Amino acid sequence: MDLLDQLRVTGALMEGHFLLRSGLHSRQFLQCALLLQHARLASEVCGVLAERVRDLSFPTVLSTALGGIPVGQELARHLDRRHIYTEKEGDRLFLQRFTIAPGEAILVAEDVVTTGGAVREVMQAARNAGGRIVAIACLVDRSPKPVDFGVPLFSLLRLPIEVFPADRLPEDLQNIPAVRP
Repeated sequence: MDLLDQLRVTGALMEGHFLLRSGLHSRQFLQCALLLQHARLASEVCGVLAERVRDLSFPTVLSTALGGIPVGQELARHLDRRHIYTEKEGDRLFLQRFTIAPGEAILVAEDVVTTGGAVREVMQAARNAGGRIVAIACLVDRSPKPVDFGVPLFSLLRLPIEVFPADRLPEDLQNIPAVRP
């Protein structure tokens, strides 16, 4: 399967001027929900990702809210593991409905990694609850340079997309209003 092609066909790879969660700006945005809304395709894509992490030892998949939830659910289904997720209040991610046993091994699931901020928040929430992160699994690693989480990062597609601080926007983006997806 060509994930990049599927992202384009489903409209999940968007072009324009985007203000990202990190506060950075970008010409492209990945709205994986547009791909994941197709249940059979979501299952197929996440099934490929599940094969990449199958040999790791962990009982629980923990998803970031909101985009990581369908990824985590599908990973857990393919791997026959428990799936839990964080919730979002404002810009903060936290665990509310679920418990983690002391020392419990956790795989963190996300749709797209850009700066790694959301993943780090989820990792910290899991650690605060007593969990131990074994790896990160995502559909797309779009970070400009690989992010070091201190554990392995598994992704189906490495697609570095340029990001810009607000005070260093390229000329072509300066006159286009930024959209916060």
